[in-house]
This record gives sequence, structure tokens and C-alpha cells, in this order.
Amino acid sequence: MSKHYHEFRDPIHNFIRVSSDERKIIDSPFFQRLRHIHQLATTYLIYPSATHKRFEHSLGVMELSGRVFEIITQEDNLADDIRNLIPPREEFAEWKKKLKIAALLHDVGHLPFSHAAENELLPPGIKHENITLNLILDSSLTKLLKTLGLQPEFIAKIAVGPKIYKTDIFNIWEAILSEIIIGNSFGVDRIDYLLRDSYHVGVAYGKFDHYRLIDTLRLLQYEAKDDGRSTEPAIGIEEGGINVAESLLLARYLMFSQVYFHPVRRAYDIHLKDFLIKWLPNGKFSIKPEEFLKVTDNEVNSAIQKSADDHLSVAHKEAQRIVKRQHFRHLYSLMQSDFNKNPNIVEELLTEAMEKYGKDNIKRDFNLPKKAPDIFPVLLKTDERVVSSLERSSTLNQIPLSKFDYIFAEPKIFDQAHKWLKDKLDQQEK
Repeated sequence: MSKHYHEFRDPIHNFIRVSSDERKIIDSPFFQRLRHIHQLATTYLIYPSATHKRFEHSLGVMELSGRVFEIITQEDNLADDIRNLIPPREEFAEWKKKLKIAALLHDVGHLPFSHAAENELLPPGIKHENITLNLILDSSLTKLLKTLGLQPEFIAKIAVGPKIYKTDIFNIWEAILSEIIIGNSFGVDRIDYLLRDSYHVGVAYGKFDHYRLIDTLRLLQYEAKDDGRSTEPAIGIEEGGINVAESLLLARYLMFSQVYFHPVRRAYDIHLKDFLIKWLPNGKFSIKPEEFLKVTDNEVNSAIQKSADDHLSVAHKEAQRIVKRQHFRHLYSLMQSDFNKNPNIVEELLTEAMEKYGKDNIKRDFNLPKKAPDIFPVLLKTDERVVSSLERSSTLNQIPLSKFDYIFAEPKIFDQAHKWLKDKLDQQEK
């Protein structure tokens, strides 16, 4: 007798159980490709155990999406004003199936090495979410979804969200389902990658009590006043879960600061980008489904090794930096005290360093977001009011934005450049 449910052993969620329909999606070439896409790009060159892939992350996101759906639609957890805005209970099983498959496919459009150099290696205005959208709507994956009785348009819509899926308006229920997957505050994509990445990297920064967090999630109608927030239902949290919500957002800040924005990791990403620009036809990845399917980290790593061994390769220098660990060294990080004295200090240092040591020997990498703190609704225990998270938590306003601005130098000139920089900064202190 054939099995209707199948199991994957997982270090984060123990067992991940999937239905036969979900297994068919997992066995498809586009999903199997994720076995060969590193979750954290070149991070394994700094943290050796960070070799996990998008495959297991996507399974984890699917698993968590089902858990969150069960909690927020549980009868005792639904207020009357919310119950009237969502489908009837007898339809929940079908909606949960669609949600889980959308969660399973949310990352299917990732390039080799995930986020590394995505902006420079795709056509203007295209991100991996756009590729995900195209694969779900116009590839052999589309036919598979239809044979399973699913509408590819709906799966794509929920998987990528309203910022990418712009051809249709999201109703309240569709917005809620998409928020379960990719929501800014409590999206299961975020929950899984923090837990999974911290586990594989070997750090404690990304750990938090996700069981408690999920158990306290609720669909809440938030009466916004002057903060510009929508009054439509959103995923929020019961007051008893506010501390674990704080720990989630603090974990995210720490993981970005200590792991995702690690300067050596960023240096390797620069070298990988420079290699790919020279190695790829026209310096860009193809987004045609049949071509996209053929390129994973395996092909890129093979090409890097081949170019590193071939002195005539156009990308020989870039490949050697990766293979022989000759990465650019971290010369300068923007400090708030420096910025307060001179808001243009990075640009000025970069220009002077390039003039002194040559443009090929100095690189800059930065991420300077201006995003406001996460705001989500909180259900108070005492009087059952729904308030803004910023009203209930003083901690959230104090979690800094994750940002960096780095200057790197070629190893051969690093000592000289480091002395020059020290003298330069000492002069500015006087």
C-alpha cells in the first residue's frame, strides 16, 4: 500500500511530514535544484558548517506555514470581527494545502549562491522573486500544479506577495496567507532562516522560542491612528508573546550584524560577483526556465576552480581570490562617531584611497537601510484592546537597524593602506 504522507528528518523541526501532492512538487526538477543552492552564499568560507541549502529551508518554511495557519484559524483564537472576514471553516483544509505549496515554492527562483550579487547579475528590475513568479506561471512546474488541481496564479500570488505580484489586487484573505509566508514581522520565511542559519553557522544569536511565538500569533484588527498603518486584519500577537517577539527581532539584528554582514563574507561576495560578471554570457544569468534550471552552485564552483587553474581565463584573478583565499581585506567600517563629524567620510576615504592605490585595489560594499522599526498589533490581556507594538514594547524602538558600510583593500597593499588610513583618521581627530 503506497504512503499518503512522507517524512523528512530535519534538525530544526524534527520531522517534516508532507503529503503525496507536496512530495510531487518536491520531486520536480525546479525544487530539486534547491539542493544545490547554498542558503548563505559564501558564508561557509568563514563558518565551515554553513553548508545548508535552500532545499531544507523551503521545507521548513512549508512546515511552519501549516503550523501558523492552524493557530491563527483556531476557533478559540478568532475574534468575531475577524471571523466574518475570512472563509468558512469547512474550506480551511483546502486553503492550508494551497498555502503550504506556495510556501514550499517561495524560494524556487533563487540564483546560484542565493542573494550574493543578485542585483548586478539580473536584468534591471528583476529579483529572485520575479523568477519565482515566472517559474510558477510559465514552466513545466505550471503544468504540474495544474495536474494537482491547483491554480498557478494563486500559488504565485501567495508565494511572492503584492510587491512582486502586481497584476491583481489582493483581497483580505490572500493578503493574510501571503503574510504568513513573507510577512515583515512574523513571516515563517524569517522564522525558519534565523533558526536554521544560527544552527548551521554554530552561533546562538538567531535562537528564540519559536514554539511560544507561534502559539501566541493572532489575526487582529488594528485601529491605526496617525502612523499610516492599514486597518485591515494583520498577523499580530497576544500580549503574553511580546517578549518572544522582541527576541525574534533582536535575533534578526544580531544575525545580520554578526553573520550576514560579516566583512569577510561580504568580501567573498564581491569576488564572486566579479567572477560571475566575467564568466556568464553578457555578464547576466538567464531567466529562461530551461536555462535557469541548468545552473547551480555546482556549475559555478566548477567554473571557479577551472578558471583558478587556467592563467588564460578572463576570470582567473577573481577565481584565485576565492580558491586560494586571497580575498580583499577589511580596511574600514563606517563608525557613527566618524559620520557625526563628517557625513561624507566614506565617499571621501574611498575616493582618496582609489586615487592613491588604484581603483582595482580598493572596493566598497554597503547596506544602509532607512526602514522604520517593525510595527505589529498586540492584543492586551486586561481589556482586549488591540494596540501598536510600539505602544506595548519600549524595547522594539531601541533595536538598531542592521547596516554596514565597508571599504576593502587588496592584500598586497593592505598594510600600507592601513597605515595611511590610520594617519588620515588621526588627522581628523586633531
